[in-house]
Amino acid sequence: MRPSGVAIPGFHQLPDLVIVRAIGDGSLEAVTMRLAILHALEQLGVRVVNKARAIEACTDKSLASFLLQRAGIATPQTFTTQNLAQARAIARRECPSGPMVLKPLFGAQGWGIKLIESEVDIPTAQEARGVFYLQRFVGPSRPPYEDMRILIANGTIIGAMRRRSSHWITNVRQGAKPLAVIPSQEEGRLALAAAHALNAEIAGVDLIVPAHGAPLVLEVNSMAGWFGLQKITAFSIAERLAQATLNLTPQC
Repeated sequence: MRPSGVAIPGFHQLPDLVIVRAIGDGSLEAVTMRLAILHALEQLGVRVVNKARAIEACTDKSLASFLLQRAGIATPQTFTTQNLAQARAIARRECPSGPMVLKPLFGAQGWGIKLIESEVDIPTAQEARGVFYLQRFVGPSRPPYEDMRILIANGTIIGAMRRRSSHWITNVRQGAKPLAVIPSQEEGRLALAAAHALNAEIAGVDLIVPAHGAPLVLEVNSMAGWFGLQKITAFSIAERLAQATLNLTPQC
């Protein structure tokens, strides 16, 4: 048994810094244990990026929506319930004003989301895994569809892209095309504020701009990938993230 109570393969002592790239798939017990290790490392004085609490807040879409709302950050109208009848009532009331999007509470890369155009589109509680997280669909009625991803580290914007698709799901892993973009001052401020609200030091913040109105925060990702963003970025994103995390001056 190590004096710290934590043994990490390949390390004879605790690391100085941990950057969390992924929690990984697994049972609730497995994921809980991995998060517990991050909590333990923080208690032992190891700098963990992102902190376990930030990962938990960003991963749980219902908690993230609550924290963003509490911070006064604009997001699409959102509802969460465990009750099938309530979910159908929400759809019955809200869908005449436009479609909703049903998202898994824990999900990424656009997998498992469903467009809800009427209450008949609401799945069973089992199919929804016991929670109905419904968010107002924001976007055009026909393609092209697009949103923006802004990658942030330590209060600095590392890079940004527009994600354009012929499908309303605009994730690069599902076929969207990444396009270079420089965020406006308002978009940059909103992304930084959203990351701060969820205490995420490294974050991929997804924004969408309605046809008429100010940008909205769709999601804050605490373990954001940069597969698409790297395609349109001249420098190494991994290197720039490391520099920002270590408070080093970027090398152009």
